[in-house]
Amino acid sequence: MNANAPIQKTQAESDLLSRFETTRAELPGSVTVTALREAALGQIRDRGLPHRRVEEYKYSDLRAFMKSAAPLAAATDLAATKAVVESAETFGDLDRYRVVVANGVFQPELSDVDQLLAEGVSVFSFADTLDDADASQMLKTPKTGPEDGVVALNTAFVRGGVVIAVKSGVEVSKPIELVQVATSAGAQAVRNAVTLGEGAKLHLLETFVGDTGAGELNTVFDYNVSDKASLAATRLMTGKTEAARLFTSIATLGAEAEFKSLGFIAGPRFTRNQQFVNFAGENSEANIYGVSMAGGEDLADQTLIVDHAVPHCNSREFFKTVLDGRAKGVYQGRINVAPHAQKTDGEMMTQALLLSEDAEMANKPELEIFADDVICAHGATSGQIDEDLLFYLRARGIPEDEAKTLLVLAFLSEAIEEYDEEDVTEGLETRVRDWLASH
Repeated sequence: MNANAPIQKTQAESDLLSRFETTRAELPGSVTVTALREAALGQIRDRGLPHRRVEEYKYSDLRAFMKSAAPLAAATDLAATKAVVESAETFGDLDRYRVVVANGVFQPELSDVDQLLAEGVSVFSFADTLDDADASQMLKTPKTGPEDGVVALNTAFVRGGVVIAVKSGVEVSKPIELVQVATSAGAQAVRNAVTLGEGAKLHLLETFVGDTGAGELNTVFDYNVSDKASLAATRLMTGKTEAARLFTSIATLGAEAEFKSLGFIAGPRFTRNQQFVNFAGENSEANIYGVSMAGGEDLADQTLIVDHAVPHCNSREFFKTVLDGRAKGVYQGRINVAPHAQKTDGEMMTQALLLSEDAEMANKPELEIFADDVICAHGATSGQIDEDLLFYLRARGIPEDEAKTLLVLAFLSEAIEEYDEEDVTEGLETRVRDWLASH
């Protein structure tokens, strides 16, 4: 069967088409942007939501999961947003700047705009860019993958988000936490753009807090890392919710640039964290890490495509997954090496630990290499807790539950520590312990 053939609409797809008709007049953007929205919606109308017959969604059938689609979240008031932000437990006492987006709308009153401006960082609403003459450039799609249904869904309904621009040569003195807040159960479609000028440096923390109601959260991040710049992006995808949580990153790296990210999944019923990394300049490096924990019937999907389009670049991908109950983990990773991208060094590894016989892990690492002078490798393993190690710990007086916690923490901490961002290491390991205590 042709995966792109028209199919009978589900209730969720019908809801999405109705949502567009009722909200299109309220959505920001120029005539060009409106045309892009309509084209994106046309993709959903013609092909439906991504489903298992689409290769990239073979193990994460969004169409089957979404039974209905809630209306877009209503506008929020300042007091409600402030209350959610202040009560949120994200990175504890870590000293950081904060930028807040609530129900898809930038909240300058709750953001450290002036302090950041003094450091050489501009922060403004993504919605404002959609009225510009070149607004279509702000609604990017992944260069390294096919037309993606999740990105199309975001393009159709995006209401706003934030733009963070770091001037050339600026090393931001402390992390910036980008907090996306939900104060109602409606759906959110958000775009965030992060641009680093030449030689700039930033650690970005991405968190999502608030109402965990019926609406899907669909966020696209556009990272532009200029020559000799360095960006670290730590993304927390946590909190119990029955709605879909969909995250996309599109990273473009200049020459001699450094990019690293860690995606941390623990809690949502359906999470897809997909990343597209494009090397546009030589002698650059990308290190991508993932930590996923899923229990019950949760699904945690980490998908990654790295496009080595130029020579002399290095990439490393290292993902760890722990599954309990009837949970399902997904890792899809592909390294593309173009014919002229000689001297590429790419390495990919995914490892899963199954705490239950009913848990399931789908690993799909791939290499597509069209150059001959490269070093590339991939590997995948799945297994259970080492009984010999467990016996060793218990023989030394450590209770079984605590011994299992220590072994799982050691397993996941390998990725967290290799990520090597001291600001967040302790907090992430605490979240691992908390998750294990509840499963």
